[in-house]
Amino acid sequence: MLLKGQRFVVTGIASKLSIAWAIAESLHREGAELILTYPNDKIKKRVDMAAEAFNATAVIECDVSSDESITACFDEVARIWGQGDDRGVNGIVHAIGFAPADQLDGDFTSATTREGSAIAHDVSAYSFVALAKAGRELLAARRGSMLTLTYEGSISVLPNYNVMGMAKASLEASVRYLASSLGGEGIRVNAISAGPIRTLAASGIKSFRKMLDVSEKIAPLQRNVSQEEVGNAALFLLSPWASGITGEILFVDAGFNTVAISEQIMAMAGDDE
Repeated sequence: MLLKGQRFVVTGIASKLSIAWAIAESLHREGAELILTYPNDKIKKRVDMAAEAFNATAVIECDVSSDESITACFDEVARIWGQGDDRGVNGIVHAIGFAPADQLDGDFTSATTREGSAIAHDVSAYSFVALAKAGRELLAARRGSMLTLTYEGSISVLPNYNVMGMAKASLEASVRYLASSLGGEGIRVNAISAGPIRTLAASGIKSFRKMLDVSEKIAPLQRNVSQEEVGNAALFLLSPWASGITGEILFVDAGFNTVAISEQIMAMAGDDE
């Protein structure tokens, strides 16, 4: 019960396959109290399932594309956990990313639009900063931490990832800037760069199954990672065990990010003749 008595706000649960679901499960397993958020009524039923499974304290609407919705959400979090000497939250999990489907299909230069880029950056990157603004006082009260999820596409070109690669690069920069900005208040800010996992969000990327197959062949562990492995890594970064870590991007990808040209890729290229 590593996290008994600690409190976390978890965003981004869309189904049982969500990485956010696995993170909430890991936190719950270690005794944490949870508040879960949902963006709209369509997703709420799925989040309600998670709330029942993890005995969540509350389920609160939070549309991260709206400052008013974020403010209202954290006003409610403060009403629940912001009173008395025991006030505050120990962590906020940001597991949110979105770009219009037409931005994730085809040639980057042709597919990317001004509107699509703005939406991807707003929902996938700026929203992390917006959550930090809204949760700052509650986090400072318990010297808490923030965690977000990024992907290899932030630093390397991946087919069809397109504008999300730009947004994830922006998100990773925000991790470093937030860590510097909030560190004086004892607030840590980190990210996990997870390998490809079959989630609802990933299904919107064209040829994602091929990406899974290639990743499995190239990664040093010769397999892909699971939601549970990412959830356990998140547990570490959000726990007292990681009290000296901030501004970091932790790769949980079976080692994929360490490989430039593997023997498997050489084999796929054929004989050198």
